[in-house]
Amino acid sequence: MKKFILAENDLPQQWYNILPDLPTPLPPYLNPVTHEPLRPEDLAPLLPQAVIEQEFSPERWIDIPEQVRDIYRMWRPSPLVRADRLEKALDTPAKIYFKYEGVSPAGSHKPNTAIPQVYYNANEGVRRLTTETGAGQWGSALSFAGSLFGVAVTVYMVRASYHQKPYRRSLMHTWGAEVFPSPTERTQAGRDILAKDPESSGSLGIAISEAVEDALAHDDTKFALGSAMNHVVLHQTVIGLEAKRQLEMAGDYPDVVVGCVGGGSNFSGLVFPFMADRLSGERPQTRFVAAEPTACPTLTRGTYTYDYPDSAGLGPLLPMRTVGHGFMPAPIHAGGLRFHGDAPTLCALHEQGYIEARAYEQGEVFAEAVRFARSEGFVMAPESSHALRGAVQEALAAKEEGRERTILFGLSGHGHFDLGAFDAYLAGELEDYTIPQAQLDEALSQLPKIAKI
Repeated sequence: MKKFILAENDLPQQWYNILPDLPTPLPPYLNPVTHEPLRPEDLAPLLPQAVIEQEFSPERWIDIPEQVRDIYRMWRPSPLVRADRLEKALDTPAKIYFKYEGVSPAGSHKPNTAIPQVYYNANEGVRRLTTETGAGQWGSALSFAGSLFGVAVTVYMVRASYHQKPYRRSLMHTWGAEVFPSPTERTQAGRDILAKDPESSGSLGIAISEAVEDALAHDDTKFALGSAMNHVVLHQTVIGLEAKRQLEMAGDYPDVVVGCVGGGSNFSGLVFPFMADRLSGERPQTRFVAAEPTACPTLTRGTYTYDYPDSAGLGPLLPMRTVGHGFMPAPIHAGGLRFHGDAPTLCALHEQGYIEARAYEQGEVFAEAVRFARSEGFVMAPESSHALRGAVQEALAAKEEGRERTILFGLSGHGHFDLGAFDAYLAGELEDYTIPQAQLDEALSQLPKIAKI
């Protein structure tokens, strides 16, 4: 079979929370002012109570509200596809599957958490949400969700992507959101950045600072985060839970699971339901590969310590692998992977050896995306092409070893709004970016002075 399709009735009824299954407890979040362990009530000015409870929940399984499941049915369950034509192009004995999240109305995996976040906010009377977005996938998803629940959405979009991806901006406007290129003059955080660099291309850290500052200034407004924190990762596990059932239909189980990593929600959402089997001892040999850009190499060259999720230091200090909250990544086209840190749960598992990490240049991932388009037909987002590159490396290693290998990778979104980047690649105009060590050292020198984890 080429495609493995679940019925709507097979849509997961619960999300999987990995916190109780971690080999060692996650280090606590810290209050950004006192540096004391963060209390749930410290997040109340930013997040609705239901989301705060999920952030700290010790429960392994958390029910998906029926209204959320009903909206999920607009595109879920998403398909699992056997990439047999790519296998032939690579002449590999490996079996390659991809979980395709580009079927959502917003074109990516992001609505998996946008829908429940807006649902919980609307239930608690929140009238407006602010957020950040890199490539525009998260901003699109939250705008879509806001339109379904009558909640206004304000998006701070990283300036580089705002200009690179105008149709993502159009999509957000179509769903009723207001969108601003970050950094802006609307917030003190934005004004401070522009005073130092009027031509700043922006970053996810800056956009988060602006969105948080905006939310804190308005009583009827909360903040919605697109990645990294536990509740976001939790909501994304519908991806991996569906994929497990679909691979059962195929009579298969992955030897290796590969996903791209920016903040970690897409990767963790695919990986964690399979990671549960490794942590329990049921599948101890399964490997997990995180693929990131050389332009923002958090897992491969960053430091595991406490850092802010935003440039201004307004959010809680998180235990994560980071290249520094003041780091300014190059304006690569994989805007969703330009975040300076990663999900604490993902980082903890990486530090303990459960997750491998690899960094790829922009040119090589676009080359893989073009080969994939010419074999499997799908044009994928630049972010997803990092996962593809990791999967292809695994398939070629299987070829060299002369062994079969089952590979699953996450195709987190389509690339229909990224065709300008493909134009640049095909014209030979796409640049590779590798961070000089001096730039990385400078960013890391600005980390908050917190005791080591």
